[in-house]
Amino acid sequence: MESPIVNLDLHGMFREDAIKAIDRALKNADDCTYQIKLIHGYNRGTSLKNMIIDEYKYHPKVLRIQPGDNLGITVLVLREL
Repeated sequence: MESPIVNLDLHGMFREDAIKAIDRALKNADDCTYQIKLIHGYNRGTSLKNMIIDEYKYHPKVLRIQPGDNLGITVLVLREL
């Protein structure tokens, strides 16, 4: 059983590695998982944040994408509570 909120740290990853990690998290998400919190940082630019929005805005498992608690976090919402 997965946690309802999965935290995934993407710091230091290149685009391809981040996509693989996010895809794996989405594949492993079960019915109790409703959010995947992607921690990408923001001090070195927004390339990962932009990639997340571009790659996952139409993903079949992603209901919506929303900002996290700070600029370095993006949340994939899989389902409502």
